[in-house]
Amino acid sequence: MLVDSMGDIVITNDGATILKEMDIQHPAAKMIVEVSKTQDAEVGDGTTTAAVLSGELLSKAEELIMKGVHSTIISEGYRHAAEKCREILETITIAISPDDEAALIKIAGTAITGKGAEAYKEKLSALTVKAVRSIVEEEEDGLKVNVLENIKIEKRAGGSIDDSELIDGLVIDKERSHPNMPEKVENAKILLLSCPVEFRKTEVDSEIKITSPGQMQLFLDQEEKMMREMAEKVIASGANVVFCQKGIDDMAQYYIEKAGIYAVRRVKKSDLKRLSKVTGATIIQDLDQITTEDVGTAGLVEEKEVRGGKMTYVTGCQNSKAVTVLLHGGTEHVVDSLDHALNDALHVVGVVIEDGKVVVGGGSSEVELSLRLSEYASTLKGREQLAVSKFAEALEVIPVALAENAGLDPIDIMVELRSQHEKGNKNAGLNVYTGEVVDMWENDVIEPLRIKTQAINAAMEATVMILRIDDVVASKGSANQGMGPGGLPDMPDLDMDAAY
Repeated sequence: MLVDSMGDIVITNDGATILKEMDIQHPAAKMIVEVSKTQDAEVGDGTTTAAVLSGELLSKAEELIMKGVHSTIISEGYRHAAEKCREILETITIAISPDDEAALIKIAGTAITGKGAEAYKEKLSALTVKAVRSIVEEEEDGLKVNVLENIKIEKRAGGSIDDSELIDGLVIDKERSHPNMPEKVENAKILLLSCPVEFRKTEVDSEIKITSPGQMQLFLDQEEKMMREMAEKVIASGANVVFCQKGIDDMAQYYIEKAGIYAVRRVKKSDLKRLSKVTGATIIQDLDQITTEDVGTAGLVEEKEVRGGKMTYVTGCQNSKAVTVLLHGGTEHVVDSLDHALNDALHVVGVVIEDGKVVVGGGSSEVELSLRLSEYASTLKGREQLAVSKFAEALEVIPVALAENAGLDPIDIMVELRSQHEKGNKNAGLNVYTGEVVDMWENDVIEPLRIKTQAINAAMEATVMILRIDDVVASKGSANQGMGPGGLPDMPDLDMDAAY
């Protein structure tokens, strides 16, 4: 449970979310947080793996430094080991077809597991795969999936997780700005505005002196005329649906409503961009620049009641490469937790469709990498061998952490895992529910290859960067602030243990 300075509560076990919310001051620890953020942006899952592996690599490096091995040799050995890991991973990968829906559902289920939504894993996995497959685009260099731009997640507390649904189109969490506007518009012509349909406040304070009632009336008449002109520019575009990023004045709403136009105000900038992509409309920044070519189209725009609130649905677009997942849950915290789980699953399925390669989870890949890397280290000469061996040992932190989290004895589990892999069972991993070492492929624990390669590379690079630091120079606000004895800067204590 994370409580921020404002008192807002976040309940999660998602590594990236925890590290993002934490107030971290230590400079080395901040670099580990960056590893987790990069992992989240690139793959969407494996954030905890990346952070834990970074910490273990630093810990093993410290052991070597204490023995007198120079950090440059350790850095070179770690780079060599990470390169060898990529080669080994290629030999244990399993090819997956983008059309293999059953395998994609298993991959989504693996990403969702452990994030508080296991009871509804089947429902959410099916939603995930359907959403991702609907936005796949074919390009010259293969299939591309842009989850961030083409899949929108809307949350609404109330109802059950089973009520969650996939909408082919966009759902905007806004209602029409006036109750007399039409609730439904078919064959919608859509105008997108990033400028306000209201008077802008002056940048400097200004006064208008009125000395007679006539002047007051003239002022009001002029204000109404200017507002009418702004509304007429919108009406003249031929649009029957308007989405505005800023405000719409009450007077302008009156004229727009009289013209039978469905208008929504205070729309998020990200939603406006999505609408532009889906409907083909141009985002207008100046009402004087509106032309008929700027207007986009959609089959239907309507307002719907969703669990005590109203939302605007935009469906039937020519460019259907955009979908919305509408999540429901008992409370705000449940829905937020679902959001994190689904976001990870969407990215993971997208990565698998792009790459077509997966590995098995449950610590299986890490044990295989560790064994093969240890064998490779024995063929090397010099001190670099020590660094590669320590890298192999560090990889075992993942199955060890899984065993500890499941309340099992990590030593017994590691002995059994090594035994199975030495016998040639490459898919042997830990079933945390039964405490047994089983075939992970048969137990549907599957992860994208990119999760492993990205986590290993990012952890290695961050570790090497920290190892190459010779001194920490603290910058202070004033000349004398934070000065230690003898006029020297009071330096922060930097040790390897504090970095993870």
